Order: sequence, then C-alpha cells, then structure tokens
Amino acid sequence: MLARTITLHYRKIIDASAARPWDKLVFDDTYTEFRMQAQYFNQQNQFRTFGELRQHVPGTEQLHFLVSAAVRGYLQQLNGWIPDILDNLGRLFLKFNTFQFEIINSDLLDKSRHQVAINFYSDPLLWHDTLGSYLLVSAKPAEAPTAGAEVLTNLFQLQPYLSIHALHTEG
Repeated sequence: MLARTITLHYRKIIDASAARPWDKLVFDDTYTEFRMQAQYFNQQNQFRTFGELRQHVPGTEQLHFLVSAAVRGYLQQLNGWIPDILDNLGRLFLKFNTFQFEIINSDLLDKSRHQVAINFYSDPLLWHDTLGSYLLVSAKPAEAPTAGAEVLTNLFQLQPYLSIHALHTEG
C-alpha cells in the first residue's frame, strides 16, 4: 500500500467580530502595528485603507511582514498547536511548523474594518483513510514503523478554511 503524506493548511481569519481572548489580542495588536508601520508609506496621509496603499505606494507588500512582528509572541503561546482544529474527541491534535501572516484589509481610521489572516501549515501527517467527511491521520514517524506496530491516529472532519496543502505519495 502506498504511504500518503499530507500537509494541512488552516487559514485563521481574525476581524472585529473576534470573540476569543487570544483572537482579540491579535486583532488589537495587529491593528496598532499596522497603523504604526503604515505611517512610513503614507507620510502625507493621502491614503486611508490598506488597499489604497497597496495600489498607490510601491513596497507596501512589506506591510504583511512588518505587521507580523505583532503576532509572533502570540504564536509562541500556542505551543506549536494549530488553534480551532479539533479531532472528533474535541482535542487539539495538529502541530504547525510554519505560518504566514497576511493583512486582508484595514482602515487607518476605522478599526472595525481591520481583518487579518494567519495561515498555519501542519507538520507532515500520514493519511490512512477517508471516512465520509472525516480523515484518519497519524503523525509521520521519524522511521518506518515495523510490521504489526500499533499506530496512534486522529480522526477529524474537514471544515471551512482547512485544506490539504500538499500531498506526497511514497511507494
């Protein structure tokens, strides 16, 4: 049987409707950082939104990276766990090895229009089976398991903003 290794991608969108304390902190701090960093690109105060800055000011793609500094400490609080994605037992089970921050929209004068996304990319997983809308996966071991060895698995349901980012088949 072919071993299928997958990497999952979860896009966590955070906006003014954020209800969880961690999400609210990320929302507030990224908005503050956006306003501070945007000053460099908007010295004459000609533009109000992130979209206007991107359209009219060269180099503003750097704002994604510059504002991401505001979330790095919050990501450490996650201890490597991808938030919100639970297995069918209600437990966090997905570890991330990398992330990408993006500003979706923002307005220098209206905080309610600020919207960001954190894209989490999981550690590699072995994909054993699909059961309806559920995937049965396990952590990819450092070495090939011996024949007959027990493998601990997680069963989880696909949901919005979660997708298979990469697939690798080993023969």
